Amino acid sequence: MNEIDYIVKQLETLVNIPSPSGFTAQAMTYVKMEAESLGFSCTHLRKGGVVIHINGTNPTKGRVIGLSAHVDTLGAMVRSVNGNGTLRIVPIGGYMMQTIESSYCKIHTRSGKVYTGTILTKAPSVHTFDDARTMERSENNMEVRLDEVVEKKEDVAALGIESGDFISFDPCFVACESGYIKSRHLDDKASVAVLLALLKHMHDTKTYPKCDVKIVISGYEEIGYGASFIPEEITEFLAVDMGAVGADLSGDERKVSICAKDSSGPYDYELTGKLIAIAKEKNLDYVVDVFPHYGSDVSAALRGGNNIRGALIGQGVQASHNMERTHKAGLTNTLELLKGYVLE
Repeated sequence: MNEIDYIVKQLETLVNIPSPSGFTAQAMTYVKMEAESLGFSCTHLRKGGVVIHINGTNPTKGRVIGLSAHVDTLGAMVRSVNGNGTLRIVPIGGYMMQTIESSYCKIHTRSGKVYTGTILTKAPSVHTFDDARTMERSENNMEVRLDEVVEKKEDVAALGIESGDFISFDPCFVACESGYIKSRHLDDKASVAVLLALLKHMHDTKTYPKCDVKIVISGYEEIGYGASFIPEEITEFLAVDMGAVGADLSGDERKVSICAKDSSGPYDYELTGKLIAIAKEKNLDYVVDVFPHYGSDVSAALRGGNNIRGALIGQGVQASHNMERTHKAGLTNTLELLKGYVLE
C-alpha cells in the first residue's frame, strides 16, 4: 500500500472512532496499537494522551523533537432530559450550532450502551412550526431525537441515558475520485493519519532520525489544554494540525500551511524559518499564513510553561469545525515536510 492510500485508510478508520474531547480512550488505544505494530514503543500520559517514542540514531541531550496531533474532536454532552424524552445538549468544543443541525449522532452511556439519534431544533419542520426557519440556532433550541420509543423522562432513564453522557457526531466520510476527502473531524485526525504514515515510512525504509523524537497524541486540544504537559526532554515542539482556509488566507486543501502566528501569538521565528526553508528545498506546495481565530497543542504547551521552541503546520482544511474537506495533495505535502524536518 502506498503512503497516501495508507493515510486515507487510517483517516477513515480514525474519524469513525467516536472521540469527543474527554472521551478518547478507544481512539488512543487504536493509535497506540498501530504505532506498536510498526515497531515503536508507547506510553500513556495520566491525562489520557499517548506518547510514541522514536529512538534517534545519534541522539544528543541538546535536541529532542516533539511532534503532536490531537485525536479528540468536537462533540456534545447530555445536559438534561426534556419532558418529552428528547435530550438537551451542551457543546464540547467551539462550533456553530448550525453545523450540527440534522446530524446523526450517537449517545454513549456510562454503562457502555450506545444509542443513536438525530440533532434537531425544537421546530424541526416547516410543515408544523411557524418559526422553523427563523428560530435561532442556539444551544437552548437544539435537542436530540432518540431512535427509541421514548415519550417522557422516565423512558429515557430506563435506557440508562443520563446527564453527562457523551454525544458523538456521524463523520460522513467520503473519499472522492478527484482526491478530495470530506468528513467531520479532519481536524485533527487527518494529522494523526499523516503521523502514522511517517512512522510507517520509517518502518518500511528503515530510515530513522538522528535525534530522539516524541510524538504526543493529545485528547483535550479542542477545549484548549491538550498538550499543556509534554515530556520535559523535548526541546522543540511542532504541532501538526490543520491549515485554516479563508478569504484572506493563502492556503487551500492541496497545500501544506506553515502558521507564523495564531491567536496565542507568534510561533518561534527560527523554527518556522527552518520549516519554510525545507519546504522550498523540497519544492513542496506550501504557504505561510496567520490564523487569528486559532490555537494549537503548541499554544497549550507554551501556556503550560514548557521550555520549548514551537511551530505549527498542517494540511489545508476547508470549512473547519463544519463539514470539512481536505485533499490527498495537502496530506502528501504535509507528510513530505515532516520527513524533511525529522529525517533529512
